[in-house]
Amino acid sequence: MGKIAVSWARHQDEVRQAQRLRYQVFALEMGATLPKTLPGHDVDLFDDYCEHLLVRDVASQEVIGTYRVLTPTQATRVGSTYSDIEFDLTRLRSLRARMVELGRSCVHADHRHGGVILALWGALAEFMARNQLDTMIGCASIPMQHNGVSNGHAAASIWRQVRQTHLAAIEYHVTPRLALPVELLDDSLDVEPPALIKGYLRLGAKVLGAPAWDPDFNSADLPMMMRIADLPPRYLKHFSGNAAQA
Repeated sequence: MGKIAVSWARHQDEVRQAQRLRYQVFALEMGATLPKTLPGHDVDLFDDYCEHLLVRDVASQEVIGTYRVLTPTQATRVGSTYSDIEFDLTRLRSLRARMVELGRSCVHADHRHGGVILALWGALAEFMARNQLDTMIGCASIPMQHNGVSNGHAAASIWRQVRQTHLAAIEYHVTPRLALPVELLDDSLDVEPPALIKGYLRLGAKVLGAPAWDPDFNSADLPMMMRIADLPPRYLKHFSGNAAQA
């Protein structure tokens, strides 16, 4: 693995680099139908309100991983989070003042090893501590064709698995606006969740309810929440270490 460096985008050119990576992953690799705002880029109305986290390959200076982060203040300015479009988040209203939304997470196909994701999460931990925020939410996507299984059966099966082991308390449940019709799908398959979802679950994340269907991205989206207080002790130590070094 080559050396990597993590930074926050400071100007529009750097945001454009993240948007180009997102286009490569979501449109060219996963087949998403994206707005044609800027050719070769994934751009939406939330981008101008978000902080953009970048991981670069030091040798090439290419952006190889990215997240975008919507803070409570900026969510108020734009009027909602992206997750509000897919889910009714009424039950999370008591958390919003200290809640950030993570979105558009992706890593270049040639760099999908644990180091890039850990670097992103370390920088997110520092950001949360610095801004006195304690809750992260977001939509975690399962492609409608996942592990060779098409038409949403994998997503239905993953939902069955995670609701048995990682479902949040009922007071935090949310409702999809366009639900994946899980009752019509085969949910008995033995399929692994995508790596990012597995990573979130290892960090103590909870699933907030049944998946929504996102037709533009052709994915099933699980609503997820991760609270700093719920991190396992070994990860909390790692995250606290990252925050202390900043």
